[in-house]
Order: sequence, then structure tokens, then C-alpha cells
Amino acid sequence: MERKYYIDNLRWMAILLLFPFHAAQIWSGGEYGGFYIWSHTNTALYVFSTAVYPWYMTFLFAIAGMSCKYALLKRTNKQFVVERTKKILIPFFFGLLVLVPIMTYIAEVFFNGYTGTYWQQYRLLFTKETDLTGYHGGFTPAHLWFLLYLYVISLVTLLIILLQKKCLPKYRVGSIPYYFIILLSVPEWICQYVLNIGGKSLGQFMILFLLGYYILSEEGILQKIKQYRYVSLMICILSGSLYTCLYCFENLRNVWMTGLYIFFGWMGIITLLGIGQAKLNIHNPISVYLTQASFPVYILHMPILVVTGFFVLKLSVDVAGQFLLIVLISLIATFLIYEIIKRVPVLRFFLGMTKKKL
Repeated sequence: MERKYYIDNLRWMAILLLFPFHAAQIWSGGEYGGFYIWSHTNTALYVFSTAVYPWYMTFLFAIAGMSCKYALLKRTNKQFVVERTKKILIPFFFGLLVLVPIMTYIAEVFFNGYTGTYWQQYRLLFTKETDLTGYHGGFTPAHLWFLLYLYVISLVTLLIILLQKKCLPKYRVGSIPYYFIILLSVPEWICQYVLNIGGKSLGQFMILFLLGYYILSEEGILQKIKQYRYVSLMICILSGSLYTCLYCFENLRNVWMTGLYIFFGWMGIITLLGIGQAKLNIHNPISVYLTQASFPVYILHMPILVVTGFFVLKLSVDVAGQFLLIVLISLIATFLIYEIIKRVPVLRFFLGMTKKKL
């Protein structure tokens, strides 16, 4: 099968978007914030982060499901499990022990006035009562929750695929109407309430992965998504504007807002896939580099951004200046560290940087 470069390109673009998104978290949320460091609520950055959140991680799970379909065409089940373990599970534990404590230490100092040593905080990390966010110290998987969920979902999906091939060996979705593709947001809405841990629903991300594997990977459906990409874009903008306004300015939080949140996120997914097919199926040295760098950059970016933000907030610069400094410095520092790590074999291993691409 010819490689779908637009999926690679959409993935690294989504990863790069995490720099401004997570920087914006420093000026989003309520009185005590919702991040490892916090300044105050800035309306523009709060609106930006609210508008991005419903679709960017859901999109990564959906295209992960698509990639799983393409990967299993070239690999045995055993090869698939071994690769996922090396690329996802090992980096998860490495990040949990090495990278996450950096962020919780900063949070302890910033919010709690912590004066102990880093290593004393390291012990505190595993003994302090926590809500699993780590935003005020305590144990957290931090941004690495994505790796843990992805690993678990990948293995469960493999079992589902084996069962499906045994019971329904000729099962295939084929082509479905565009309106039915839109209605697939309904099962996602239902699954959003399944195993919702700290606001991260394993059920929601599982169904998105399965939709990616069984539906979004079908050529007939992809062509329909491409054909109606501007319709999707219009619906996405309208639903996203409504959701963002109600969430940020009316402070609405109810089951219907959850439904709107899911619908907006789903429309974001099919909009990106439609436009990506039409505009982003490109392959050049820059796209190859960013494709290879995207996964380790995801793992590395958060502690670097948090440390950068901790010091930048002390500068006498306006919000716009601080935001831009945090984004640019953390972006450059992350790629510089990536360049160092990829030259050290043991660090390559711990960050899942295998020679062969998944």
C-alpha cells in the first residue's frame, strides 16, 4: 500500500501545535489554574486553548487507529506487539521516572513554596495524595497518559481484530453516506462516559481508535471525507464557535455541552482528514525530519516548556511577549535536545526511536 504522507504530516503538525496549546494553559482556567505553573486568565489564550482541546488529542487517537490498520498489513501480530512495547511502553516508564518529576517539582515550588531538594520531592512524588494531574505536585502520568492509553488500546484492539477475523472474516464497512459519518460522533459521546479517569476517557479514545481502524481507513470513506471537506470545515467552525463561546463566556457545563464538545471534536477530525488528503500529501526532507522527530518531541516537550515558563514568568514582559518567548524557547530547546538524544543509542532506545518506522 502506498504510504499516506498526509497522515504523517497531520501528526507532526498536531504535535507542534502542543507548544502554543500548552503555553496557553499558563493563562487559562480558574483561580488556581489548570497547569504546573499559572499566571492569570487571559481571555484570548483561554479561548484559544478551549477551541483546540476538543479535537487535537482525539485526532491523534483516530489516526493512530488508521495507522494500526496499515501497520498490520505489513507485520505479524507478534511484531506489532513487540514494536508497540518498544516504541510506546518503554518510553512511558522512562518518561514517568525521568521527565515527569521535573514538572511536579516546578509545581511544588510554584504553588506550594516547596524548599526541599529535587530528590526529596522525588520521594514526595510517590507518597503525596494526588488528583493525578500533578498540577500542584504529587504523582501524575502528565502528558504521558497518551502513551499508556495508546498502548492499552492497541493491545485490546488487536484482540478485537483477532476475534472479528474469526467470527466475521469477511466483515468490511465499505462506503457509507456522509451524514452517517457525521453521526459517528454519537457512539463517541456515549463512550465518553466509560472509564473516564481524570477527564481522560478510555472508552472515548478506544472508540476513536476503532473508528480509525475500521472506518476512517477505508478508501471509499476517505474519498467521501475529502469530497465534503469544505462542508465539514463549515460545520466545524460553527459548532466550535458555539462550543467555545458557551464554555468560556457562559460557563455552561452539562450533558448537552458534552455532546457539543464531542461533535465539534469529531468534525475537527474529519475536516483535518479531508483537507489533509487534498493539500498535505507531500513528501520532502522537512516533512521526513518532522515525521521522525514528532514522537520523541511529544515526550520531551512538556518538561522543557514548564521549566521555560517558570523562568519566563519572572520577566517584566507583557502576556503576549511571555507567551511567544515560552513557545519559541521551548520549541528550539526541545529540538536541540532531540538532536542530542538521537545520537546516543541508549537514549534512543528509552525514547522509542527505532530505526524502522512504525
